[in-house]
Amino acid sequence: MTMKSTGIIYGSSMGNTRFVAEKIAKRLPGTKATSAKTMTREAIEAFDNLLIGTSTWGVGMFQDDFHQFSKILEQSDLTGKTVALFGLGDQMNYPDSFCDGIGIIYDLLEKKGCQIVGFWPTDDYNFSESKAVREGQFVGLALDEDNEPDMTDYRIKKWLSQISQEL
Repeated sequence: MTMKSTGIIYGSSMGNTRFVAEKIAKRLPGTKATSAKTMTREAIEAFDNLLIGTSTWGVGMFQDDFHQFSKILEQSDLTGKTVALFGLGDQMNYPDSFCDGIGIIYDLLEKKGCQIVGFWPTDDYNFSESKAVREGQFVGLALDEDNEPDMTDYRIKKWLSQISQEL
């Protein structure tokens, strides 16, 4: 049996998303977290599975590395790949754009022929709006390292157990 290759790709300005990506990689043997700014179309296409993480800046803006990465992602053939998203936001200071970044990536991926897994419940969060919510759920794991860092490990563990059969 051949193991599927999984790429964990993140964009991080202050280090929180990198920190979370590395935590995820430690729980998935044979993976490593890689910065979005180093990714190429060929590197993306070489993976069977992708775990993509980004933070949201200000009022719903992309993390800097994701401006270029999203263009590369758009050009990539993702047909048949399994993709899961994780996003970081600040639900206290930006409750009307919490984790918008993964919603923007989801919209891009939705038309790329990949299977998106890892939807996450919105329960236990305190926000007013998010581009990352579809049919009452986040399109991926939503984390708030600014206000709820004590919930991160628990949420990662639960999310990975949810998506592990898909990877």
